[in-house]
Amino acid sequence: MKQRSIALFLVILMLGSCGNRKKETLPVSYEEPDPDELVVSDEAMDEVIENIASPIEVASLLNDLNVPFSVSYLADPDKMSSYATNYEMAYYLGALSSDLGYLNMYNKTGSAINYLGTINKLTEALDVGQFFDFVKMKRLATGQNTLDSLLFVSMNSYNQMDDYLKATSRGNLSALMVSGVWIEGLYLATQVYDKSAVEEIRDVIGQQKLILNNLLIIMEKYKSDDYFAVLLADYYLIKDQFDNVKITYEIGEPKTVEVDGMLMVIQDESSSIDIPEETLSEIIKVTELIRNKHLNI
Repeated sequence: MKQRSIALFLVILMLGSCGNRKKETLPVSYEEPDPDELVVSDEAMDEVIENIASPIEVASLLNDLNVPFSVSYLADPDKMSSYATNYEMAYYLGALSSDLGYLNMYNKTGSAINYLGTINKLTEALDVGQFFDFVKMKRLATGQNTLDSLLFVSMNSYNQMDDYLKATSRGNLSALMVSGVWIEGLYLATQVYDKSAVEEIRDVIGQQKLILNNLLIIMEKYKSDDYFAVLLADYYLIKDQFDNVKITYEIGEPKTVEVDGMLMVIQDESSSIDIPEETLSEIIKVTELIRNKHLNI
């Protein structure tokens, strides 16, 4: 399930406090593949998308770190017109899903009504409205103590729309929805860090180097399309900055833990992310520029 990517981010952060064991540092290096030679199966694409796409992963982390809520980080749903092209609407849908997750995670359910209304229009225009129960979600958003239910319904709706787009040979729209989720999540993280300098968020930003590489593999599949060509060129501008981020892994001694009544051996691992200040500043700038450009902000 896509929710596991939330756990992935939290595990990356928590593994850093692993005691004083002897560790081996393994540098991560990349040999960039030739996109023209890449052949990506549908199963592999599904796996990549599952590891990228969760509209609430960054919001969950920010909330867990007690970062104050700010509506200034969010896109304006009134600018996400259903009169746009299908490509634009799919991209908007992903970004607004990420914003909705942020609102839900901070229990700002009353403020979510405008987002729900616009998302409802977009899903209807993209013929995936059957997976978005606007009446039910509006009721949950205005109710009391319904956060868990709203989060579940939101995630379930998103997952069903993603699956249906792929099942109806509209994988390109699914890829755009995922791209919108990712850019909005990165924008949230970079904007929060720019204002708060929380070190854990800095690490999450750096970890996006790995996720962006996978996302670009998916987007490359549709690069012959003019819309994707423009979007790809912009996302590669972000990648140019992430190329200066260095990620290393530290492998500790294995340990035995009990899981569901069974003993299992788990390999202790943590990651270390080195982002030069100049690189981080450029990532923040280019992310804001490209996010605003493609969301008409």
